Amino acid sequence: MDTGKTADTGKTAETEKAPANGARADTAGMTRLRERFIARMWSMGVEEAGMSTAEYAIGTIAAAAFGAILYTVISGDNVVSALTGIITKALDTAVG
Repeated sequence: MDTGKTADTGKTAETEKAPANGARADTAGMTRLRERFIARMWSMGVEEAGMSTAEYAIGTIAAAAFGAILYTVISGDNVVSALTGIITKALDTAVG
């Protein structure tokens, strides 16, 4: 009775061929895995490349608020008087 098994290993003829096919399939699987890994790493870097629209909006609002505060401080009477005094003193200083 022929069972299809080899005398040495007890494996069927189909089983003996499997490592070669399995090795090729594993190599293809590793290639796909490597490509997916590289694509994932690439996309992670791209996502953080710049600001989103919401971040631009928040930055613009913050800059406008800072400008308004700075204008309020500089246009106050104390600052204007101090700057006027400094400029007047500098112009009145005799050179030479």
